[in-house]
Amino acid sequence: MTISRRKLIEPQITPFYHVINRCVRRAYLCGDDPYNGKNYQHRRGWIVNKIKQLATVFCIDICAYAVMSNHYHLVLKIDIEQQQKLTPEEVISRWLQLFSGHPIAVEYLKEGQIAAEKQQALSTLVAE
Repeated sequence: MTISRRKLIEPQITPFYHVINRCVRRAYLCGDDPYNGKNYQHRRGWIVNKIKQLATVFCIDICAYAVMSNHYHLVLKIDIEQQQKLTPEEVISRWLQLFSGHPIAVEYLKEGQIAAEKQQALSTLVAE
């Protein structure tokens, strides 16, 4: 039976976590695949870049990583202070970096931008 991440990860107890992601049997992330003779070494750079991108989006520090032929290991630290400083707009904009724009999220950001522009216009008028 699986356990939800909310119950599995408790940053108040420890912000450090060891994560492993494996491919299915006979599938290769990178390196030489002896079954089909192809070399997938070019994927290693893709995986490392994606890990770094996801770490910035999710307020996670990468302490260590190792990308093997059919799995990778990560030692992560949750940056609780940075995460708590995020505004709702920043959370939505980070989410939109990974996923296509949900109409509600895009509309929320537009409304906030329009409100900020109106506030700036008002403050400019008052200053004059």
